Amino acid sequence: MSLTTFLQQCLTGISLGGAYALIAIGYTMVYGILRLINFAHGDIFMMAGYFMIFAMASFPWFIALPIVLIVTTVLGVSIERVAYKPLRSAPRMSVMISAIGVSYLLQNLATYLFTALPMGYPEIPVLKKVYQLGGLSASFVTFLTPVLTLILVYLLMTLIQHTKMGMAMRAVSKDYETASLMGIDINRTISITFAIGSILAAVGSILYFTDRMTVFPFSGSLPGMKCFVAAVFGGIGSIPGAVVGGFLIGIGETALVAAGQSTFSDAFTFVILIVILLVRPTGIFGEKTTNKV
Repeated sequence: MSLTTFLQQCLTGISLGGAYALIAIGYTMVYGILRLINFAHGDIFMMAGYFMIFAMASFPWFIALPIVLIVTTVLGVSIERVAYKPLRSAPRMSVMISAIGVSYLLQNLATYLFTALPMGYPEIPVLKKVYQLGGLSASFVTFLTPVLTLILVYLLMTLIQHTKMGMAMRAVSKDYETASLMGIDINRTISITFAIGSILAAVGSILYFTDRMTVFPFSGSLPGMKCFVAAVFGGIGSIPGAVVGGFLIGIGETALVAAGQSTFSDAFTFVILIVILLVRPTGIFGEKTTNKV
């Protein structure tokens, strides 16, 4: 393999990993606040793909993009209000079953509304334009994805560390009941968490489907699981961990495809999950928890 080909594959892997990282952050934020694995998150990512298809059919891309971000955010917050909020004091297993039910609901709703046939993802001219950088040749979205991911993560970390809302989110993640007693609006904090996760899922959807060009009702299932693995790999509840996990899984998956082992590229993700659970169950950046008696 020539150096140019190697660098090309690395760029592709980093780009894919950036999209995975954005989606993985949604998993890790919701878990950090509610201790809930939001299994419907991958399907919100899938629905964002459909929203873009229909938005681009009626509007130019620069209007369609904010529409998709807004509608996806409304969907994510609505799911939290309808499916999770009434179960706030219920056993965690009940909330998890509700999340799985929402996931299947979105998949079947998409099948009913849009059929199971793959639909072509619209081409956003500015993202599909091909650029040459030395010996590397790639579309703008490939160069943009890792840079945009790091910028969004920086902004998110700034929000969490240096704003009142971020302080509220950190308080709720540490102790739900005490935060409520201290006057923090728990419901508002959780809704904002879901809104942020949904926006990042929508951005990840745009970056992901721009290169893959087709959307179908189950197109969020496997990427969603990979992003969940990325969150676990980095340390579920840790935003930097989700980013690192997303990039590593994207690079590893692309490396296997480049080596001619595309058959095993999906299995690689779950082998990583098994290994990390055996070696370090809390993930790379995860912290050990102690139970007080």
